[in-house]
Amino acid sequence: MRSLDSQKITPFLWFDGKAEEAMNFYTSIFKNSKIVNIIRYGEAGPRPKGTVMGATFELDGQVFMALNGGPEFTFSPALSLFVNCETQEEVDELWKLSEGGEKQRCGWLKDKYGVSWQIIPYVLGEMLQDQDARIESWRQCLKWIKLSLKI
Repeated sequence: MRSLDSQKITPFLWFDGKAEEAMNFYTSIFKNSKIVNIIRYGEAGPRPKGTVMGATFELDGQVFMALNGGPEFTFSPALSLFVNCETQEEVDELWKLSEGGEKQRCGWLKDKYGVSWQIIPYVLGEMLQDQDARIESWRQCLKWIKLSLKI
């Protein structure tokens, strides 16, 4: 487990009122995950008292921060969270992130909160390093939505 103090770079996710819902969704899917800290708005606002202002959570030991910052900023596929999967079961389990979102080619998905993820079997990286297998591996990857270890 990493703490916020020991992790040099921490993803900071800006939500429009859905930070707590998103954290609960993410921590329900990833193993070794938990909500670490929640700061709620008080009487002074600017959001309703009791709603999440900011929070810290862990997904498989990786620390993330979340903020209910409002509609000013949205997520873009220009930044995605890359998840290196060891098994097909892990790919299948993490593909649940696409529920209510958008499934895209080559293991990419956008979840229902707009966050882009790449759910990638580790063997794909190895195959793309092999010059003999690279072109065929890439062709197969482009055909699929959810990737398979049977590339």
